[in-house]
Amino acid sequence: MIAQKSVQEIIETAKIEEVVEEFVNLKRRGVNMIGLCPFHNEKTPSFIVSPAKNICKCFGCGKGGGPVQFMMEHEQLSFPEALRYLAKKYNIEIEETVTSQESIEERQLNDSLYLINEFARDFYQDQLFNTNVGKSVGLSYFKSRGFREETIKKFGLGFAPDGKDKFTLTAINKGYNIDLLRKLGLTSKYDSDFFRNRVMFTIHNLTGKVIGFGGRILQKNVKAPKYINSPETEIYFKSKVLYGAYFAKKAIRQKDECIMVEGYTDVISLHQAGIENVVASSGTSLTVEQIRLIKRYTPNIKILYDGDAAGIKAALRGLDLVLEQDMNVKVVLLPDGEDPDSYLQSVGSTAFEEYIETEAKDFILFKTDLLLKEAGDDPIKKVKVTQDIINSIARIPDPLKRSVYIQRCATLTEIDEKALIESVNKQVVGHIRKRREDEKRAKRQREREQKQQQQSSNPPPSGDMNFPDAPPPETEEGEVATDILPTQQKTSVPSDGSALQERDIIRLLLNSGAQVFDKEDNITVAEYILGNIEDVLDDFDDKKYEAVAKAYYQRLLDNQTIDLNYFLTHEDKKIGDTVLDIVASRYELSPNWLEKHGIELQTQKMPEENFTDDSINALLRFKFKKVVKMCEANQQKLRQLTSDTDPNQLMLLMKMQQKLINMRNDLAKQLKTVVLK
Repeated sequence: MIAQKSVQEIIETAKIEEVVEEFVNLKRRGVNMIGLCPFHNEKTPSFIVSPAKNICKCFGCGKGGGPVQFMMEHEQLSFPEALRYLAKKYNIEIEETVTSQESIEERQLNDSLYLINEFARDFYQDQLFNTNVGKSVGLSYFKSRGFREETIKKFGLGFAPDGKDKFTLTAINKGYNIDLLRKLGLTSKYDSDFFRNRVMFTIHNLTGKVIGFGGRILQKNVKAPKYINSPETEIYFKSKVLYGAYFAKKAIRQKDECIMVEGYTDVISLHQAGIENVVASSGTSLTVEQIRLIKRYTPNIKILYDGDAAGIKAALRGLDLVLEQDMNVKVVLLPDGEDPDSYLQSVGSTAFEEYIETEAKDFILFKTDLLLKEAGDDPIKKVKVTQDIINSIARIPDPLKRSVYIQRCATLTEIDEKALIESVNKQVVGHIRKRREDEKRAKRQREREQKQQQQSSNPPPSGDMNFPDAPPPETEEGEVATDILPTQQKTSVPSDGSALQERDIIRLLLNSGAQVFDKEDNITVAEYILGNIEDVLDDFDDKKYEAVAKAYYQRLLDNQTIDLNYFLTHEDKKIGDTVLDIVASRYELSPNWLEKHGIELQTQKMPEENFTDDSINALLRFKFKKVVKMCEANQQKLRQLTSDTDPNQLMLLMKMQQKLINMRNDLAKQLKTVVLK
């Protein structure tokens, strides 16, 4: 178990912008940063990172939190795993409070798949450097490709020896579980090695962990596939992985462009030559998940192709998916007989970079030119080609981009522009309808999941819960229900604004709770607010705000330090989610009025300095709403009285009503609010 001292040090050291930027391309917007959400597909950025508050939040899907929560959500890590990742990133030595064998074994079990893959990588690399066969076959192959030793070690290259079960027996002797070896595809169901007599390429996830392998056979004229890969597992999903992305993500952000190649060796060669913003699809068609992965870092992608025109034509069909994601796609066709690796070796890195820069062609125009050459003078083929091009243009979300492409293609195809516009618009309408249907289905699914989650986290009350001073519950139509027993508790959030005042109270506690409210009495904002509402902490209308208020109050009673991370990492996830929702803001006060025009706020202090007046007004509004509800509840009791009612009870209720009305009117006067009833 990680000592609390280490946990606190990690949380205080980790900077949200530095952690998120490893996975998302962020751009500065005022005091905050913004980018495309890594948790759901979106075209307009709604993922906000606040360095000042050390939090992030997506205002599309709602996910976010501090550095620890981000890593837990993004990499599907446990809380301790996320802490260890951040500790490694910031070179923080972790202090353990429990070092028992049971604790070690539990951690090893959680990390078992990654650990076994790391062992396999080390085994294959040891075979490459320290065995005669490995050096003569594997190492000589890599060196013939021009790979230096530091590059080989950096990318985790290795060699799988021939023989039935050399790796498997070694792993078992080291204590690794045979079932997990089979699950990872390193060992077959017959307990023999899956990778044999092949050079090995290690596949990493975005955090650098080993998730799988690719093996290339060097023998010729054998009845075996040239490349084989690890099967999909709990940690390896081929459709979501791009080879080299871990090593390329920083360079992709810096250059604002991703270069896409086909094979492992292409990535390694270019990277070694200093062209580091390069990834590979590993010979498979691009998937939506892979495209979105690139889009986190840049909207610009450049794809390098080698081979004949027929092969390129087949490959281009999959690029419509890239257009749908609103990416800017360029295509580079290498000289005949060359692939990225061979051409780089032939001309050198400088000439190579110049070539791919000058020869890069826009995807749509490249595709149009290629297909038109193939169609020649055949009118039927030309119509078919035009339909193919129209289909690609229609997938572009930006109407201005579509318009430009239509103009260019009308010139190239010699077809009337209006006819192209009409055809494209029909396709666009079809795509929009499909997207809307997909979005509606996804929204309904999210709503169902949220409803199920809410029902599980807020079970209906059981037993007697009698609140005689609380207002009666409301029906779905908003009318006051008179036929419901007073022992029943309302579970829905009221629509009369009470929840807004409760939320504002929590906002002040979280943002300004530690500020000094009154210097003479030396009390904080939190002490002032909670001291005024401690007797009604059980009577919040919105139970999620009540949970936060109680947690804050208890922390105050225990004389514990109160900071945002305590709530964001709270064991009650509902509290963490509520706090994130309150403190994360999509908008910010523009500094331009002061910085450019010298105009300051005239009627109040800056928001971050106005906590005293905010606290007073928030409490008044909070009390006003509570008293109004008590008035309505008491009035309802008066309506329900009959002629047989005890006169003393009637008098008591009438006196209480008058007192509540006086309190309401007094609060309204302080708030300068007009009471209409």
